Order: sequence, then structure tokens, then C-alpha cells
Amino acid sequence: MSYQNKRTSEIRRSMPLLPIGTVIQLTDLSARQIRYYEEQGLICPHRTEGNQRMFSLNDVDLLLEIKDFLEQGLNIAGIKKIFEMKKGAKDGKFGKELSDEEIRSILREEMKNAQSRSHKPLLRYADVTRYYQ
Repeated sequence: MSYQNKRTSEIRRSMPLLPIGTVIQLTDLSARQIRYYEEQGLICPHRTEGNQRMFSLNDVDLLLEIKDFLEQGLNIAGIKKIFEMKKGAKDGKFGKELSDEEIRSILREEMKNAQSRSHKPLLRYADVTRYYQ
């Protein structure tokens, strides 16, 4: 796929076309859950002049990713950390794009450090260990 085709495809995927009712059906999340993820800064849907949320295909993918992380035992703080790391990798803050395995490795180290410093790590260690195996 050429650069122009990739760019066109990304533009189409980022167009806000779907109302919340459709997103609810596609993701099997409630409106309240979706609003909560927006409040937490995990997603940022487009707003119409009438203040209606409109979602892109990328937003739907992001919601499904959040749902998967929650099912794997991560909490909202852990998901935020993963998204920050991914964003940092895309923005070049880490010098190069990090793979999923590198992100997992960094999170594993943070969990070990948090557990040794206190009994309240950022992520729930018992629930998340299976994610890293």
C-alpha cells in the first residue's frame, strides 16, 4: 500500500461518523462506560454543534482495546499508562517506537518497583500477571 493510500485510509478511519447508539452496539459497552472513559481522558470523540458525540472507527477500536485491557485485569490507571507510553513512542519521546513486548517489560518493572516500595501498586499485580506470561 502506498503512502498516499495509507494516508487516505487513516483519514477515513478518523472521520467522526458514528453516534453513541451505534458505538454501544458495536462495542457492547454502555453509554455510561463510554462517557466515563471520555471523562478519564482515554477517548476524545468529536462533538457536533449540538454537543452530540460522534465517533470514528479509530475511536471504536480504542474502546475495544480499553474493554480488552479491563477484561485482562488492568485498571484505568494502568490503561492510561499504556496509552501514554504508546503515545510517547509515536511522538518520538522514547527515541524509537516501542513494541508491545517492550511496553509490557517496562510495565512489569514498574509493577515490581511499586510492589517493593508499597503495598498499593499502580496496577493490580495479582490480576495483571497473567497478561505478561
